[in-house]
Amino acid sequence: MTSLPPVTLVLGGARSGKSRHAEALVEAQPGACIYIATAEASDAEMAQRIARHRERRGPRWETVEEPLELAATLAGVAGPGRTVLVDCLTLWLSNLLAAGRDPASETQGLVACLESLAGPVVFVSNEVGLGVIPDNALARAFIDHAGRLHQALGEVAQSVRFLAAGQVLHLKTPAVKTGGRGDVTE
Repeated sequence: MTSLPPVTLVLGGARSGKSRHAEALVEAQPGACIYIATAEASDAEMAQRIARHRERRGPRWETVEEPLELAATLAGVAGPGRTVLVDCLTLWLSNLLAAGRDPASETQGLVACLESLAGPVVFVSNEVGLGVIPDNALARAFIDHAGRLHQALGEVAQSVRFLAAGQVLHLKTPAVKTGGRGDVTE
């Protein structure tokens, strides 16, 4: 078992395997597995998706549903012996925009809270900036906000992973001391 760093960011496209990968990272840790779900069951199809995710996780997981107050919820559930998974940041961003909240200030608040968390957190998010530029202002704004959110978290995260076709690409790995000589590798 490898201990997780304080902050891990897992990015990928739809059906890339990012949620399963993040769940496996958390399940490999000792102690409690906390799942912060940002999705809201706005229709029958989304309700089915949520149910499938819950069923897949099993009884070891405690689920906390929080569509908006992510920083405060993280501060309340993170702790020693507890590994937190947030799935997903792009749904959280959609919720913020729908509620008329400022994504930039919410991102700042989220990043600021990470310094004081007492346990590791794994974030899952959709990488939406790899396709064509949308033809409407709201979609373009969403992509811009998501990109800024990912950059802010990528800066503070010790581990950043990108998934495509179920395969993991390590974009940023924690520095590890080796051999007792003080050598640092990445």
